[in-house]
Amino acid sequence: MPRHWLFKTEPETFSIADLERDGRTEWSGVRNFQARNLMREMAVGELGFFYHSSVKPPGIAGLCEVVAAAHPDSTQFDRKSPYYDRTSKPDAPKWWCVDVRFVRAFPRLIALDELRAIPALAYLPLLRRGQRLSVQPVGPHEWELILRLVGEEPRRPLALPPDGTLTPS
Repeated sequence: MPRHWLFKTEPETFSIADLERDGRTEWSGVRNFQARNLMREMAVGELGFFYHSSVKPPGIAGLCEVVAAAHPDSTQFDRKSPYYDRTSKPDAPKWWCVDVRFVRAFPRLIALDELRAIPALAYLPLLRRGQRLSVQPVGPHEWELILRLVGEEPRRPLALPPDGTLTPS
């Protein structure tokens, strides 16, 4: 079963409009081992929410798709890049990334406060205190519920427990 993801970026640096214009990008510059490991788990064809952070309001702006499996992040070897890592070597790269392509922008931003107001999303990593990873997994129920917020029908019906809450995916 394919997994789903959330990709966080500051729109001043790279927005959903930038991804639409460019069509595809290397999700580079991630310098957190947990986020790196998540990208190494990603498979071509998996979808992700494109999240705008550090803006008012922050929120999910659209969808992207993984189009290249994890590969060494080129910025770690570029001395002119702010993401250059002198400890990383081409024969033993420390940092990995995936390539993503634009799928679509949502008709409206799904604001962080709107997501927080939905009890069934309580276990979404994005909503956990202190969660700052730039790439995060999204469980299947959370994925479908969020798609419904912008009027998209998921592939299969969403089945929630009788109390309407989800457990961690």
